[in-house]
Amino acid sequence: MIRKPSTASSGRTLAQDTTEALRAKIASGPMKAGDRLPTEKELEAEFGVSRTVIREAVAVLKADGLVEPRRGAGIFVRDPEGSRRKNLPSFVPSGVHEALDLLELRMAVEIEAAGLAATRRSLSQDARIRECQVQFERAIESGASAVDRDAAFHLAIAQGTNNSLFTSFLESLGSNAIPRSNLSDEDRARLIDRSYLERVNKEHRAIVDAISAGDADGARVAMRAHLSGSITRYRTSLST
Repeated sequence: MIRKPSTASSGRTLAQDTTEALRAKIASGPMKAGDRLPTEKELEAEFGVSRTVIREAVAVLKADGLVEPRRGAGIFVRDPEGSRRKNLPSFVPSGVHEALDLLELRMAVEIEAAGLAATRRSLSQDARIRECQVQFERAIESGASAVDRDAAFHLAIAQGTNNSLFTSFLESLGSNAIPRSNLSDEDRARLIDRSYLERVNKEHRAIVDAISAGDADGARVAMRAHLSGSITRYRTSLST
């Protein structure tokens, strides 16, 4: 029996509870791959929440690749095996030159992802993007490695596009998306310091602010500045 999230659990929102309830229906039945989700009105009645909450929950499931919209037909449960087959092969840069190649590829994808996230992200996805930026900032302040939090930040933006292919691209890269994760100890000591990470954090904040404001052009500009800045910094390192 699926619990109806008529009130949010402690520390959680109605949208999060509704998302998990829908996720459970897909994971354990009665819904299976190929089934169409009930209409928004039917889901409102089933879970006792507003249409806005239903839309946020479905948006998260889309970003996670569990459901997909079909024009004129509705939203359908996806085949998890088929979703996994769409994932791109992993790429592990072996040095600064390959890290630069990857940054150029990321620019082609993530600039547009930031713009789409600004207009498509749900409230919960927007909160997730901001929380990832805060976690990155806290890692810098504590002196901990911020690589995984950096990767999580970029993945959260990809999820905010509500296009599973953007998400698959970032998931396939994982922490390898962050150039410093594959630097030698010597290069890391030479290139990465507190001021570098604080500059990255400032760039992250600019991206978050534009996405939260629904400013698609501003989000693209901020992401371009962030990634092109990284390219410039790593190219400069090759000549020093």
